[in-house]
Amino acid sequence: MRKLVYLLAVIMSSLTAEAQKSDYRLVIGTYTAPGKSEGIYVYDFDAVTAGLRQVSVQKNVINPSFLTLTADKKFLYAVNEDADRSMVSAFSFDEATGKLDFLNKQKVDGADPCYLIADDQNVITANYSGGSISVYGRDRSGALTPVKQLIQHTGSGIDKARQESAHVHMVRFTPDHKYVVCNDLGEDKVKIYAYNKYADNEVLTLKDSIDTKPGSGPRHIVFGNSGKYAYLIQEMHGDVTAFSYNNGTLKKIQETSVVDKDFKGQSGGSDIQLSADGKFLYISNRGTANTITTFAIGKDGKLSKKGQISSGGDAPRAFTIDPSGNWLLAGHQKSNDIIIFKRNKITGELTNTGKKIDIGAPVCFVFVPKK
Repeated sequence: MRKLVYLLAVIMSSLTAEAQKSDYRLVIGTYTAPGKSEGIYVYDFDAVTAGLRQVSVQKNVINPSFLTLTADKKFLYAVNEDADRSMVSAFSFDEATGKLDFLNKQKVDGADPCYLIADDQNVITANYSGGSISVYGRDRSGALTPVKQLIQHTGSGIDKARQESAHVHMVRFTPDHKYVVCNDLGEDKVKIYAYNKYADNEVLTLKDSIDTKPGSGPRHIVFGNSGKYAYLIQEMHGDVTAFSYNNGTLKKIQETSVVDKDFKGQSGGSDIQLSADGKFLYISNRGTANTITTFAIGKDGKLSKKGQISSGGDAPRAFTIDPSGNWLLAGHQKSNDIIIFKRNKITGELTNTGKKIDIGAPVCFVFVPKK
């Protein structure tokens, strides 16, 4: 009898530990104006059921559209897209409670920051309308220092309505953390900057610049798990480019598309995410299509299209795959909701679960394991 009780206790303990592992905080960045959002939302997320429960809202934050969490999970940084009045904000983050506390904010010397990255020394923003990159330091409290470097891009593209000037859309550290990749939609260029982490002012220095197809509008890029390949979505054409990567150099190995040849609508390639096992790539199209496309990744880094599904809403600007790999959450900027898909980890296939969370203009997702 004692052995049975002991065995049951062990099983229950194991199940409890597994349940704890499946629980996460989900921090969501949004557009507050115009729209229904009040700021930065924190939810509890159950990776077993895909259940979401709102924990808190950090209010009085203007358009915190994109967020980044530091590796130690103690600090969160948010852009504040507000034209020439744009800022970047710093918050402390309590893993135990999911609470955010405002630290400070700094002016962005470039309009409409739309992406940002951070490490233990610096915070770097991509400024869309300003066509620039801003670099900030961090003090010991996690607060931001004033801008210590501003890099201004000056080119343009062939589409005079969308590419009248440079439009920096993303910055991302390379897997080796030696470089920062920058996508410029306005210039049709992917630029690679050497990253001088501890520099006082010349943190980024240009190493290379790659031209994309004229009028394609490079938007977001991700690196494969091996660090040897990278994948770029181009907003205006819906093209997807696969690159090999080696020590700060990108070399094109393939180009495909999320758009069918007979598609007559407007393309709007938006987000691109890799499954945790590195086997599948997912890309959203927020144009008139409102789709999510699945690609399998071969051993040679090349892509093969596996399927495409309706995103279930209007304007899937961003989406995320939860840490368990079982769920994909698609955020819709215009229909103000998150649609939850079940993900087959073997085939990569997505199935709409019918679950929907109403939230104003969700555009960025950050998962944090609960303590």
